[in-house]
Amino acid sequence: MKAMVLAAGFGTRLRPLTDDRPKALVELGGRTLIEITLERLSTFGVREVVINAHHFADKLAHYLAAHQNFGLKIDISHEDILLDTGGGIKKAADLLLAGSHDGEEPILVHNVDVLSSIDFARMKQAHNTRGALAMLAVQDRETSRYLVFDERGELCGRRLGREATAEIVRPCRHAHTLAFSGIHIISTALLARLSEQGTFSIIDSYLRLAAEGEKICAFRADEYYWRDVGRLEDLEKAERESKSSRI
Repeated sequence: MKAMVLAAGFGTRLRPLTDDRPKALVELGGRTLIEITLERLSTFGVREVVINAHHFADKLAHYLAAHQNFGLKIDISHEDILLDTGGGIKKAADLLLAGSHDGEEPILVHNVDVLSSIDFARMKQAHNTRGALAMLAVQDRETSRYLVFDERGELCGRRLGREATAEIVRPCRHAHTLAFSGIHIISTALLARLSEQGTFSIIDSYLRLAAEGEKICAFRADEYYWRDVGRLEDLEKAERESKSSRI
């Protein structure tokens, strides 16, 4: 299984740590976020990775080369302007499809500033079993932006906050609001379906595709450790949790 690591952002919420480096090179417990992510992917059999880069992209490339790409085949998708998650995936499509054939393995997409103990093998199995176009790891926790899933665990809308009115893109009899984890598995067929242009969120594409009847499914990851370390305070929490062996 190939993977794509989304690492192109400025890491504004991690300043001043990102004043002179990309967020992928911010350290946690003496290891960079990109090292932690790549080692997790490698544990689940990932051998080929595409990483998108923009902010201090040259420093990320030099770091990876100095560490022999951590034993993986790595391609960097350089973004002259930030393309957000959807635009970044679309730009990297040729790299992600290189050497692939119809019906080949799906692609694991992972934010570089997310830590988790999610079982990617189980997630991939669920993706294949459901015949999903995309499988999103989600949890029942507080967030500022929720995704809405129906009783079958298929995406049908989104909601900003618990009390806001949901944006429903297709009929949804029994709605469940869940928080997206920044980890998803996509079928290679999805890449050709990204009709949006320029800078766009992959969530916008998922909602459009769900409205068109495609299976964008939930993988419930409530039992697993998860933390977004995109803010200084959350990075500090993760540091404390790493010392207590939670990660």
